[in-house]
Amino acid sequence: MARASLEQLHQQAQFAMTEEPYIPPPSMLLALTEAHRAVAEIITLNISRKRLLRMAPSGDGHPVMVLPGFMGGDGYNGAMRRFLARLNYAVHGWGMGRNLGPRDGVLEGLQERIHYLYERYEGPVSLVGHSLGGIFARELAREFPDKVRQVISLGSPFGEGRMTASIPARLFTALNPPEDLPIDQDLLHHAPPVPTTAIYSKGDGIVNWKTTLQQDGHAHSQSVQVRGSHCGMTLNPSIWFLVAERLAVPEGQWQPFERHSWRNLFYPASHP
Repeated sequence: MARASLEQLHQQAQFAMTEEPYIPPPSMLLALTEAHRAVAEIITLNISRKRLLRMAPSGDGHPVMVLPGFMGGDGYNGAMRRFLARLNYAVHGWGMGRNLGPRDGVLEGLQERIHYLYERYEGPVSLVGHSLGGIFARELAREFPDKVRQVISLGSPFGEGRMTASIPARLFTALNPPEDLPIDQDLLHHAPPVPTTAIYSKGDGIVNWKTTLQQDGHAHSQSVQVRGSHCGMTLNPSIWFLVAERLAVPEGQWQPFERHSWRNLFYPASHP
């Protein structure tokens, strides 16, 4: 058996002290092929516009806010927002530039934005968040459940044992020291009290997919597996369709996403 590195042993000791399971970062192969697979998803997206995405259900006009992942901005998910807007949703970005983490003013800005959208459209807002954006979305729903219709997270590492030694995780920690984070770490893995869908991929090369599952949620929460990379999640056609299908569920009539017939090709069985 290969001898564990000192860094791995140190991480395991830290997790043991906090009683959290040690979950390693994704394999080097997944990490190194992230960019290539994201490009493949863009190509697939252009092909799918004529078939899969034409089957996406239309919306009811309710507001939707899309939150970017770590180091991303509204431009990164612009194509997804335009797609949802064509389905008759009132779609908005988060409007705060590049997402560098929960730094000064970020959470306050999100709170103001959710209040504004709720009052403008006179109803709750659906939140779609990629990676770190999904964690923000879950926290907003936890704090303002009456103003959030549902939460859809894309590869968001909210699960227990979420800390890894990946390069993005190290960069995030450098910019946002754990002791300064304004988010209750003990609540992260608990589903917010609104309908919640956690979309994940076992091909994720940025965060370990096991940390993106909703494992102990309430009756209105679900984890759905897709095929693809982490960086390409906002450009993945199967995710676009899934998000559209979830947003189209009538308010107060939540039901789980069902895999059947052709859907089995795009959405593998979800087995932790």
